[in-house]
Amino acid sequence: MAKDPYSILGVARGASEKEVKSAYRKLAKELHPDANKDNPKATDRFSEVTQAYDLLSDKEKRAQFDRGEIDMDGNPIGGFGFGGGPGGGQRGFRAEGFGGAEGVDLGDILSEMFGGRGGMGAGMGGARPGGRQRAAPRGANMQYRLKVSLTDAATLADQRITLADGKTIDLKLPKGVEDGTQMRLPGKGEQGPGGAGDALVTIQIGSHPFFTRDGDDLRLNLPVTLDEALRGAKVKVPTADGAVMLSIPAGTSTGKVLRLKGKGFTRKDGTRGDQLVTVEIVLPEKDEDLLSRLEGWQDTRAVRAKLGV
Repeated sequence: MAKDPYSILGVARGASEKEVKSAYRKLAKELHPDANKDNPKATDRFSEVTQAYDLLSDKEKRAQFDRGEIDMDGNPIGGFGFGGGPGGGQRGFRAEGFGGAEGVDLGDILSEMFGGRGGMGAGMGGARPGGRQRAAPRGANMQYRLKVSLTDAATLADQRITLADGKTIDLKLPKGVEDGTQMRLPGKGEQGPGGAGDALVTIQIGSHPFFTRDGDDLRLNLPVTLDEALRGAKVKVPTADGAVMLSIPAGTSTGKVLRLKGKGFTRKDGTRGDQLVTVEIVLPEKDEDLLSRLEGWQDTRAVRAKLGV
């Protein structure tokens, strides 16, 4: 029984171009060899589906098929001008690889479905009808995950990564880097007939013992002594860029937030957020000298009045 491209794609004879393309996309995604490496029958079916779409997406060949002038392989049927009789060589349609009909690029369709030349569909090169050669496929993309410290991410410190081939390269982190940001390194993927694919590096920002991220800002809880809080003091404070001196105003209470300008994360525009320092007064445990000094003294302020108690 002659092969029917309409039946193969599961569409009616009067199907529109959009319906034909939609049917092909669905079947190609389901049957693609890269997704069915252990199922040779799926590969054969994929080839058949592609051939059917190749014919139906070409208006002229589709019309010839509908008139009964050619079969699905593009070969003339019975008395169609250039049959196999004496002196007349057969001039049928010959597809090499998975090309596309004139004006229709099957590689583009597959690229849309499978995420570009480095993913599924990367091996779909070959000659196209009419003798035009398609570009040789590039190699597959390589996926990497790079863990970056919180402080390095804030300051955009250069990072070093080792690729699958053993080579190491230095990376400059992008402004506005976030956890999950992906960097593309052109030509650092697998080799292919048309050149190497890309390396895709996903950034994973690690946690920190005492810094936490708050948008573009960094937060830090800073312990201070009672006398530093009462009298005021200059204390050393860690930042992503190194330690700096911070002035603690006299009479500072636990919970007060002090701001260090430009010590946070680097934004996309190159400016930086701030470091927000929350003061925590640390009292000594059972300090007899301090207790004796406070003997007879009592703070009579209604410090819990705003709580309604």
